[in-house]
Amino acid sequence: MSVNRPEALPIGRRVAYWRGRRKLSQQVFADRLGKSKSWVDKVERGVRSLDKVSTLQDIAAVLRIDAAVLLGRGVQSAKVAERTVDVERIRAALSRYEIPLGRPAGRRPVLSVDRVAREVAHAWTTFQYARYPQLIDLVPDLLADTQRTHARDPVAGRVPLVEAYRITAALLVKLGDADLAWVAADRAMIAATGDRTLVAAAAVQLGQVLRESGRAREATSAMRAAAYRIAPPVIEYGTPPELSLCGTLLVQAALAAAHYGDDAAVAELLDEAADLAERVGDGHDHHRTGFGPTAVDLARTTAAVELGDARDAVTWHEKATQRDGWRSLPAEHRAAHLIDAAHAYLQAGDPINAGRVLVDAERIAPAEIRHRPAGSDLLAQVARDPNAPATVVQLADTLGVG
Repeated sequence: MSVNRPEALPIGRRVAYWRGRRKLSQQVFADRLGKSKSWVDKVERGVRSLDKVSTLQDIAAVLRIDAAVLLGRGVQSAKVAERTVDVERIRAALSRYEIPLGRPAGRRPVLSVDRVAREVAHAWTTFQYARYPQLIDLVPDLLADTQRTHARDPVAGRVPLVEAYRITAALLVKLGDADLAWVAADRAMIAATGDRTLVAAAAVQLGQVLRESGRAREATSAMRAAAYRIAPPVIEYGTPPELSLCGTLLVQAALAAAHYGDDAAVAELLDEAADLAERVGDGHDHHRTGFGPTAVDLARTTAAVELGDARDAVTWHEKATQRDGWRSLPAEHRAAHLIDAAHAYLQAGDPINAGRVLVDAERIAPAEIRHRPAGSDLLAQVARDPNAPATVVQLADTLGVG
């Protein structure tokens, strides 16, 4: 067992670990507990013991974790507790209804459209680098700022508001809360209504949410409608941003069709998307889609996994990752794909390569394995295989999964 794992530490060190995770100084932490800074320092150094249940509960409340985590029930329990807290913070931000209820905005000023646009751009960059813990910290204020700016300037403020909801929905899908993600995606669609480009952009996240919610047939129907609505009348005259949105929505429709085994629809939709991708080319990120020929090939991998065609999935994966466009994709996109590729290798009875691509995913975007349930669960599955590479077993042990 690694000595760096939190549950392997003495309880005082666990307190220090979680205080650091919450970015609290010893003084601030002490103030919130109603204790002295010296008391906190002694607890963290192990000089003073924590033997009162009420004190443990107070500390856990300030640190926003379950008291069981402080008692060392394991990293996995800590991660679940932390993820629950993170989702609840976002739920609280989505539940404020500050503008419609006329609640006071607090001390934060109403920001200019340019300022919130920069906030949104920063949040998207944070997401695409898969820095999910940092993004969780950003989202509550981002939602509040974009809502206030939109209330003051409904026309110019609409784009950043829709984008803030898109980011929130995408993050919640990563955190495994499809129901709450649906709330964010729905608000993005409502805010975008009347602007075909914004509707198409918001629909990208709606498609992800519907698939994650088990509503694959509804996703296919909605994504087709959204794709054909944004499609230019003459494809040859379509702009790259239009074609990127249309193609991405067709990809979403295809992935949804794969969920319920419609091979013909999957092939048709992905071929359509591939035609558009050739016109857009690789190396672009119109409307945060990363759409291009490489993205379509990656989608073929995911669809093949869903359809149970392991050999095809592995072939498409190996082809796509040899493309020049592979490295131009955001870290989040590449690491998420590698998780799909690991599924393909497992289906093909190849735990060695499944483990290899998971280690690659963790190197490219650690949070895809460390903070995304789909990634950590798959790592645990691969690590349990008798033929799993030592590097995978070591990574699973380090992260406390298995």
